Amino acid sequence: MNRDLIIGILIPFLGTSLGSAMVYLMKNELSHKLQKSLSGFAAGVMVAASIWSLLIPAMDMVEKDMGRMAWIPAVVGFGVGIAFLLFLDSVIPHQHVDSDVAEGPKNESLRKTTMMVLAVVIHNIPEGMAVGVAFAGVIAGNTEMTMAAALVLSIGIAIQNFPEGAIISMPLKSQGIGKNKSFIMGVLSGAVEPIAAIITILLSQIMIPILPYLLSFAAGAMIYVVVEELIPEATGEGEDHSNLGVIWFSVGFAVMMILDVALG
Repeated sequence: MNRDLIIGILIPFLGTSLGSAMVYLMKNELSHKLQKSLSGFAAGVMVAASIWSLLIPAMDMVEKDMGRMAWIPAVVGFGVGIAFLLFLDSVIPHQHVDSDVAEGPKNESLRKTTMMVLAVVIHNIPEGMAVGVAFAGVIAGNTEMTMAAALVLSIGIAIQNFPEGAIISMPLKSQGIGKNKSFIMGVLSGAVEPIAAIITILLSQIMIPILPYLLSFAAGAMIYVVVEELIPEATGEGEDHSNLGVIWFSVGFAVMMILDVALG
């Protein structure tokens, strides 16, 4: 159990690291089409994970006691998760720049990359919590959360972390930052996930009674990231609009759904 727990916690971090390693394999910055495809795929995986790995188990946990009102913890937790990410976005200036800083083309591109790193770090927190909550349920012996289901959630998050790692490390390299430093920065952007997971598990005795709310909270936070960041990146606007994001969203959703239902 301990070995499986450690592996499960580290799987999402491995996804980010492998994505960041693309800086050693690809010569140029990711093309717009590839970025849209990766963002759409990641969004599909996260939506499917939120539904099958978080919201449905949350409702199943309370179905015997609450019957047709089993949706209450899911709705409350989901809403709080959305509100939490809205709060983080308002208090952490990851989308703003100091007006005193001169913004030439290179400086502007580097600023956007820095904002992307911060945005990824912010939304990795609830993803890490989601993994921690899932494994906390396994440790507590909750029949609605099995080790297989928790591992599937970790794998799903790792799949969508792969493009995130590449989307961070590749632009950094294109700005003249060395490959090794770009790789390290990409890896560090995902380091918050196992930390958040471990903290959640350590506090599991406190959190187990409200586990359905926490699972739904993580789902709300992940859906916020999808709607606020990934979908706009995947679809674009005006002349930049593309159907690639929609196509790869469908692929990502289907892949995660198959993993969760078949293995979970």
